[in-house]
Amino acid sequence: MTANTTDINNNLAPELQVSAWFNTAQPLTLAALRGKVVVLHAFQMLCPGCVQFGTPQTQRMFDEFDPDRVAVIGLHTVFENHAVMGRDALEVFVREYRLRFPIGIDKHEEGQPKGIPMTMRAYRMQGTPSLLLIDKAGRLRLHKFGHVSDLMLGLWVGTLLPEEIDLAAVAASAARTPDAGAACNADRCSG
Repeated sequence: MTANTTDINNNLAPELQVSAWFNTAQPLTLAALRGKVVVLHAFQMLCPGCVQFGTPQTQRMFDEFDPDRVAVIGLHTVFENHAVMGRDALEVFVREYRLRFPIGIDKHEEGQPKGIPMTMRAYRMQGTPSLLLIDKAGRLRLHKFGHVSDLMLGLWVGTLLPEEIDLAAVAASAARTPDAGAACNADRCSG
């Protein structure tokens, strides 16, 4: 991977903090997705770059990759214009744009309906669109703000797919790694 990536070797990616899901029968967790590469696209439905590039790319990834090997997830992470980007508006957006990949709504802290949502804060995202790649062991391997070309994204996912992991070692590491309060920046994740 290139210098624009975050390569974490020991820390698990912070768990998603989601208040509701679309396009999935049950809530998704990173822990349950271990053994798969996770492509996570953080977006806002009123973000021009997300609408023009990010969500169509995420749909293409969802359509092209084997769901037994790659989990493609959208995260609607609202940090501005809160009043017009609620759950009902997102439901219409998902239907109108025919988005079929699982989409979670990034949770805000109790009593804090505005401001930076919890997952966005945990990963220290700069804005939307943001792309996160999580390897089969649950480690954050790429954190990119802005649009990424299909070619580069496919290359990065293709690099992660053949990596072998020891799920027992990952489970032992998860037991030792505190999840609450975990945060990532451009250099590393910390718990």
